[in-house]
Amino acid sequence: MGIQKRLVGSYVIVITLTVLILEIFLIFSVRYYYLHNVERTLWNQAELSASFFQQYFTGEDLEKQSDRLLKGFAHNSDAQVQIILPTGRLLQDSTGLPDNNIMVGHTDVQEAIQGTPSTWKGKISSTQEDILAVSFPLQTNGNTVGVVRFVTSLTETLNTVHRITVILVGVGLLVIGIVTVLGFVLSWTITRSIRDLKRAADRMSEGDFSIKLRKRYQDELGSLADTLNMMAERILKSEHLKNDFISSVSHELRTPLTSIKGWVITLKSNGVEDKPLLLEGLEIIDSESDRLTHMVDELLDFSKMDNGRIVMHFAPVHLPELLDHICRQLAPRAERQGISLEIEMDNNIPVIQADENRMKQVFINIMDNSLKFTTPSGRILVHAHTSPGQIVITITDTGSGIAERDLEYVLQKFYKANQYASGSGLGLSISDQIIRLHHGELRITSEVGKGTTVSIYLPTK
Repeated sequence: MGIQKRLVGSYVIVITLTVLILEIFLIFSVRYYYLHNVERTLWNQAELSASFFQQYFTGEDLEKQSDRLLKGFAHNSDAQVQIILPTGRLLQDSTGLPDNNIMVGHTDVQEAIQGTPSTWKGKISSTQEDILAVSFPLQTNGNTVGVVRFVTSLTETLNTVHRITVILVGVGLLVIGIVTVLGFVLSWTITRSIRDLKRAADRMSEGDFSIKLRKRYQDELGSLADTLNMMAERILKSEHLKNDFISSVSHELRTPLTSIKGWVITLKSNGVEDKPLLLEGLEIIDSESDRLTHMVDELLDFSKMDNGRIVMHFAPVHLPELLDHICRQLAPRAERQGISLEIEMDNNIPVIQADENRMKQVFINIMDNSLKFTTPSGRILVHAHTSPGQIVITITDTGSGIAERDLEYVLQKFYKANQYASGSGLGLSISDQIIRLHHGELRITSEVGKGTTVSIYLPTK
């Protein structure tokens, strides 16, 4: 069963039960109200008549005064009035029934003869008409000398109750109908969005992430549509980055392999006889082999980090010594490029627990980027200082900088702000992951044409 059928079914069941309970309550309340009013009216009239007899006709002969009493009792009442002797014989009847009828067969008359007011509901045997009777004892000096009985037909009252019942049932059915229609409309607005989401999810499962979901309402399903749209955009961007990465890596791998292959052919031809050419070829082959090894290492690191299999080996590390060693290692390259490489350290930097090789990888990666994008006569400054609970290392260059639109993506895997620059686009992403594994943070600020600053925050404990 679909969501729409379940929703509508639930609405209809709940509303039907609610309406049914209310209908039963209202119908019984209306019936009780009308019948109780009739009964109270007859009761008050019978009670008033009995009180009138006791006040003005005490000691009088009931049979002799019955005609006057009947006129007095029936004067202000539309009900049938009967005066009955204690023997149960009907003495007077306002409808003119024979006065020889015996009424002791009625329970209300029996109880009234015994001195207790009583009511009775039933049907007239001849017409099957519903009636209500109220009997009150007529007493003189505490003795019951007769019974006054008020009888009324319940036909009109029950017809009124029936008409109200029909109206209530009709209103209930109308409410159920309206709720059913509204349920279909409401469930349609929900299931329509769900169907849109399902179709989009099906297309995404088939690899089509170009779909754009329409946000129909500002609700949870609308938020889900926004999330799916954002996810599709990110997947498309990741796919684009992946394709660029594959293209870039293919190019990066092809360049050193072509160089190695070319020098191998050259050396095979005449390299043995020309020693300077042989040495130059071997040096270039060695350099290109290092490039290939570096790229393969980056890919392996990325694979390990992506699968959560990278292992850190923490040991005491003195960062000033590590940074000084790296700067001396890169100084010849900076000198060849005409770039000033400077280092500034506070004297109170403590020893921290870190993976020295991985930290070296991070610093070399960042400095390599600075050297790559800084023009001759530029400057790179490595500065380390302490702040409460952490060590801050900043690497600032005067290079070409990074555009603001690219800053939020430079730490993502495969991303390269300059698609034509060498490298796999994994260096900064791997560096960021390594710093995170050290419970630190890596931040990048940059301005096009002025340079870039990479800040690394490492906890001291």
